[in-house]
Amino acid sequence: MLSMIGYAVGLGNIWRFPYLAYENGGGAFVIAYLVMLVLCGIPLFFLESAIGQFSSQGPANIWKAVPLLQGVGIGMVFYSILQSIYYNVIVAYGLFYLCASFQSPLPWSKCLNWANKNCSDKSLVANWTQENITCSSSNKISVSEQYWDHEALQRSSSIEETDSVVWHLALCLLLCSIIVAAALIKGIKSSGKVVYFTATFPYVVLMILLIRGVTLEGARDGIDFYVGSKSNLTKLKEAEVWKDAATQTAFSLSIANGGLVTLASYGNFHNNMFTDSIVLSLVNHATSVFAGFAIFSILGHMSYIYKVPIGDVVKDGFGLAFIAYPEALTKLPISTLWSILFFFMIFIIGLDSQFTNLEVIATCLTDAFPKILQSKRACVSIGVTSVVFLLGLPLVTKAGIYWATLMDSFSTTWVPLILAIMETIGFCFIYGGNRLVEDIEMMIGKKSCWFWLWWKACWFFITPCILLAILVWSIKTFAPPSYGGVQLPSWAVALGWCMAALPLVWMPIIAAEKLIRAEGNLWKRLKSTCSPSEEWHPFLDTHRGERYLEERCRKKMTKSK
Repeated sequence: MLSMIGYAVGLGNIWRFPYLAYENGGGAFVIAYLVMLVLCGIPLFFLESAIGQFSSQGPANIWKAVPLLQGVGIGMVFYSILQSIYYNVIVAYGLFYLCASFQSPLPWSKCLNWANKNCSDKSLVANWTQENITCSSSNKISVSEQYWDHEALQRSSSIEETDSVVWHLALCLLLCSIIVAAALIKGIKSSGKVVYFTATFPYVVLMILLIRGVTLEGARDGIDFYVGSKSNLTKLKEAEVWKDAATQTAFSLSIANGGLVTLASYGNFHNNMFTDSIVLSLVNHATSVFAGFAIFSILGHMSYIYKVPIGDVVKDGFGLAFIAYPEALTKLPISTLWSILFFFMIFIIGLDSQFTNLEVIATCLTDAFPKILQSKRACVSIGVTSVVFLLGLPLVTKAGIYWATLMDSFSTTWVPLILAIMETIGFCFIYGGNRLVEDIEMMIGKKSCWFWLWWKACWFFITPCILLAILVWSIKTFAPPSYGGVQLPSWAVALGWCMAALPLVWMPIIAAEKLIRAEGNLWKRLKSTCSPSEEWHPFLDTHRGERYLEERCRKKMTKSK
């Protein structure tokens, strides 16, 4: 459970959720977020946990239940590879800032030798006023932003100017890879012990930051903008709010990434994964809401100091974690301490998610070649971590932030939505809802028909419709990605589409391969590839029961005929 908490609770809970809440009416977005948890998040979390626990297999091998769609599982593995590459780099950013925080004053509190003539010791938002919403010195850039661009990233002017590797980031990336490899050296046996610390300590830091934040002047205004009296509940009438809430729910719970299936595959066969799914999903969403209080209390203080609307200090993603929040920390007493705590939290949260991203890859390799790799788990973990480190090196060049933005924009948007839709189609419509219910009841015991009525409604209709609506809306509103006002060129956008296609192209390839190998006419081939293979059953013989013995006998008789 701690591994699942560490995996599901990621950087999106810290730097994406608060921004979305602010943009979508504060309390209105929280309401929509919780509704989408019930309609979309928990059903998918429950489904993936049940499948993984039942088969004790990784995301590729669970599709022995529907061989035609095994490409979906392989797509999940490739998606995890893409995600682990740029996620490792974000963890390296956090480690760099953590190391830089052991200075007093903080290096991004004043313009130093790395800054150019446009550096301003005052925040850019300090030049804004309520009456005049134009910057009085538009050529000035805040110290924290200059530090991020010129010292941390050494950012070039475009993605086409790759230039050299930024060595301090490359060393941080190497150290992160070594830590992850050490945690995964014995697979779930070693990483399961590490998460006792990595999954719980971020909550300690968030609590400390929240207590400190609410004692600052202006904190109440920040929280009011977040979920208080200044929330705009009329936003619930807008489709954009529900789309963002559903998207954030799917992404924050790490749906269709392969990680939930992988972690569940190590669970006890009779573990009550239904209770786990409810608890873990609620913990994930509660963490997002809780983190929002800690973030907005300090941003409210920043707004109070500069006498500007809080909207001028709220940023998303990299801007919140590495520009706005670090700048806010410089305004606090003992700023070095708060900066160390914040970036240590960012580092730990990133590591937690990275553990499972790489565990997915390692588990699928050992599942595919059990006789060769099962006894060499340490070599597999080190090998996977090394490859991900090497693939991440282009992201720590001077154009690395553009590559990270490109991968984030394409590989984490439509891909998991399509995989999740195919997952529900495969296990609910093709494998069969009744058969799926029987499998779950083998693990957790019989449930009433009323209990299953709700979950079937979600799996067969509500959840797929929500996912499909999000997918269509996301494609319809697509805009080419940019970073720092620099638009990515057309060739980079085309490459981004190729990244998005890489996990998805396996679905038609594997489906065609399965159909070609099957025997009989087209209908018989389709029917056989949509039926569970002989290898689909609980991992241990003692858990298979009479139903699987009967099915095996029936298949053998059919073959002999």
